[in-house]
Amino acid sequence: MLRDADRTQVDAVLDHEPVAATFVAARVATGGVSRWRLGAHLWGYAPEGRLESVCYSGANLVPVSASPAAVRAYAAMAREQGRVCSSILGPADAVLDLWADLEPDWGKAREVRARQPLLATATPGDVAPDPTVRRARMADFDGVLPACVAMYTEEVGVSPLGWDGGATYRARVAELIRAGRSYLRVDDGQVVFKAELGAVSRHACQVQGVWVHPHWRGRGIATACVAAVVADALRTVAPIVSLYVNDYNTAARRVYARCGFEQVGTFATVLF
Repeated sequence: MLRDADRTQVDAVLDHEPVAATFVAARVATGGVSRWRLGAHLWGYAPEGRLESVCYSGANLVPVSASPAAVRAYAAMAREQGRVCSSILGPADAVLDLWADLEPDWGKAREVRARQPLLATATPGDVAPDPTVRRARMADFDGVLPACVAMYTEEVGVSPLGWDGGATYRARVAELIRAGRSYLRVDDGQVVFKAELGAVSRHACQVQGVWVHPHWRGRGIATACVAAVVADALRTVAPIVSLYVNDYNTAARRVYARCGFEQVGTFATVLF
């Protein structure tokens, strides 16, 4: 178990994976390393006294720079702890090896997404950004929330409004709006496009939750809207914009390619 005294070594590991480690780096940047502030465990693998890898263990289980030996160590810790996460995500090789080790004890997953291209760009694409895309304000919350719920349900297969009546999810949507990380396009009072920056580190930010209202799909608005998010994020948030996408989502991948994204790795996600 890592502590705040290990912060320098933790940062060195995270800096080695500036795009793939964005999720964990963002949480360490705001919450530190110790569990009581991070709100999760941060495990480390240091076979010869030098930290080589870390693994975030909270609502998500996320390995970073994990060698096969590190994966085995994290699997042992996760097995002893018991499953507390709703997903395992990160670089595909580590995630799939971790899951192969854990599945006999944890049982079947709801879904395994084994190949999710990790995309990134440091420059805007050639597409002109949609000038009507803007950052959401709290006054937009009642329109943004249903769009977020619809996107999550379509993407994950379950509603995010869970055991607590959706209080946790509503708080997360509001948090992103207040932080200036929620983008939208509104037409005639209706949210027709939305996306968020779900994680922000000093190296990169990660786009999530890209969604177009069903009535607006097929009209070609997604590319210009995503281009607007990318342009603003590069200008004001981080030097690299990244995201990961299901390999079978060819329409989304075409949009991202036109917006300047290139593949820099492969993620995998195990959903429970």
